[in-house]
Amino acid sequence: MSIADKTASVQRRGTSSPLFKSLKRLIAGLASVLLTMVGLLFVTFYIARVMPVDPVLAVVGERATQEMYEAAYKAMGLDQPLIVQFGLFLQQVVTGDFGMSTLTARPVVDDIIRVFPATLELATIATIIGVVFGVPMGVIAAVNEGRWQDQLVRLVGLFGYSMPIFWFGLMGLLIFYGILGWVGGPGRLDIFYEDIIPPVTGMILIDSLIAGDMTIFWNAVSHIILPASILGYYSLAYISRMTRSFMLEQLSQEYVTTARVKGLSETAVIWKHALPNVMIPLITVIALSYANLLEGSVLTEIIFSWPGLGNYITNALLSADMNAVLGGTVVVGCIFVGLNLFSDFLYKVVDPRARGK
Repeated sequence: MSIADKTASVQRRGTSSPLFKSLKRLIAGLASVLLTMVGLLFVTFYIARVMPVDPVLAVVGERATQEMYEAAYKAMGLDQPLIVQFGLFLQQVVTGDFGMSTLTARPVVDDIIRVFPATLELATIATIIGVVFGVPMGVIAAVNEGRWQDQLVRLVGLFGYSMPIFWFGLMGLLIFYGILGWVGGPGRLDIFYEDIIPPVTGMILIDSLIAGDMTIFWNAVSHIILPASILGYYSLAYISRMTRSFMLEQLSQEYVTTARVKGLSETAVIWKHALPNVMIPLITVIALSYANLLEGSVLTEIIFSWPGLGNYITNALLSADMNAVLGGTVVVGCIFVGLNLFSDFLYKVVDPRARGK
């Protein structure tokens, strides 16, 4: 074998090594995430610029003189070409600077850090509710396909999909707070409990436990249980439907028939053999449901006066506070990308067959 052939053979072995393949996948994944984020930033920035609102007026006010308006217009870089404006915006985002909020007169980053834990707390509890109830309901529906249990689960899911979430919120407040008095009203706490415990995580349930104040903890529970249950019901409807679909596919596989022929109990076949295979694709479903709750709880937060990210973005949009809108949108995009990457990681951890792909 000549030296050239040996060199080519070494190069082929190097490019086919597991380390090289892992490095190649890592670079490709990072490039994909980077392109996705840049595309998200550009689309968001462009929409903000073409919207029929004047960000200059939001800063200087409607009574400003023409000279003040033009000075602010130039100071904000709006006299530059759109691509130049986007480049300046990209530089700010990379350094973690989203500018100042005209609504709160504080840096947008500080506002997001302040409001995001409320949304995180609400969406996390709602997702837990959706998983704890949605997965067993989907399994029961698949095992009893065509029977009354299946029809009942499908009806519950259909009702959750069909009814507007703001209607659920209003009816929940009317019945469980206004009439029965079983839960707390709008907001995260009763007004006389606010600003008592020191903020550590920004999530009142955790902070009250850290402070050892069970009175505030149970007051926070009474306020969060209704909006979390409403969002959890929406998540439950989606997760139960997908679980049912995945289970029906698995129950028709040959390994399930083989397990039954060997004499395994139906409980063991369903919960020990079929369900673990269902959990592999279900991880992605749960992650996407969680992301949807983190960014899609706007109406719930408005109805319950929940001081979270959705409420913050909505108020910013109504006030033409485009820095806050852009900052909140970028955070939502990062959440989606991050949870997708996390679900891919869990997918490979749970399913060894996916590790080499």
